[in-house]
Amino acid sequence: MRTLRPDEHRAAVDLFRSTLHVAATTDETWKIVERAQQPGRTLGALDTELIGTARSFDAEITLPGGARAGAAGVTGVGVRPDRTRRGVLTELMRAQLTDIASRGLPFAALRASEGVIYNRFGYGVTTRSRGYEIDRRRAALRPDVPAGGQVELWPLDTALERLPGLYAALPHTRPGMMTRPPYWWPGWERHAREATSPVLTAVHHGEDGPDGYVVYSVERKHWNDPAVLEVISLHTGTDDAFNGLWRYLLGVDLVDTLRADERPVDEPVELLFTDIRAVKDTGGGDELWLRLVDVPAALAARAYEGEPVVLEVVDPVLNANTGRYQVSPDGVRRTGAAADLRIGVDALAMIYLGAWRPSQLAAAGRIQPANPAALERADRLFATPVPAWCGTHF
Repeated sequence: MRTLRPDEHRAAVDLFRSTLHVAATTDETWKIVERAQQPGRTLGALDTELIGTARSFDAEITLPGGARAGAAGVTGVGVRPDRTRRGVLTELMRAQLTDIASRGLPFAALRASEGVIYNRFGYGVTTRSRGYEIDRRRAALRPDVPAGGQVELWPLDTALERLPGLYAALPHTRPGMMTRPPYWWPGWERHAREATSPVLTAVHHGEDGPDGYVVYSVERKHWNDPAVLEVISLHTGTDDAFNGLWRYLLGVDLVDTLRADERPVDEPVELLFTDIRAVKDTGGGDELWLRLVDVPAALAARAYEGEPVVLEVVDPVLNANTGRYQVSPDGVRRTGAAADLRIGVDALAMIYLGAWRPSQLAAAGRIQPANPAALERADRLFATPVPAWCGTHF
């Protein structure tokens, strides 16, 4: 295991792509992807040649209460098919988490390609999402829906130049939202340039300037076939922007269905329409997986309301995290007091942003409470006023 040199990054990217059954990078694609590699953050497992890899980049994540904290965005994790199930991934994850801890980052975050892998390394599902489709033939806006402001269409090159600043300026109101550093945007550019249909960006302008945007594409196999407008990304800072952008999307011609995936679980799009059944849920699932790399620092970084709870945290990978912590609105400290809850570091990640109540995990055997009253206190302590959501792929 070692950190790869820049001249080895392309081989690592191609190995990862092969594990997803995707072709290797072309020279043209590599010109974009190369800019996504943060120096010193790509690990390789080698046995005379590269057999596994994992990389990360620095970002920040929004926490309950509005504070932000440093997080490593973990991506590009893969082991060559002829070397799987031999402990290579375990050693990669251990090496990467140790490296992230040494950098003083309290969190690691990832988007899991498989749901059975990352719990054993201390990651837990910490945000959830919903998907839905809108039947444009039935989707008539209610007359009292505000009109919103002016909407401007940006071509791809304009979006690549101006979207980073716009996204950074929008309020991050939900726990789980992440910043997008310069190493994130080349991945977005690659997806946009390789898409089979044009990727467009519509920007909403409010009284004080741009306050929301939507990135979308329209798939149409033949001119006479039904067309689907796919919402790739939608971020708004005001209600007017949300209403105005949906009004714009519904006005795009030659579209039969509008589809949005991985949206906030409480996004109120149904309320815009005279027929609430114009919106059909297409299912949801896990979104962001979080790992508390520095448990005391992570616990102390967010806000709480309620009475103190003593957690006995078990971390089999980063042993320094194992111990008892008193968590309260006044702060977090190690303690020798009796534990109210015994919890694995993966389950701690699941309650950390409020996506799951401690009582739900206890009912499933994921948390061991001292008594029912302790669970009630923990439910109140870790609750959040709005559901967590990330909204950023990486």
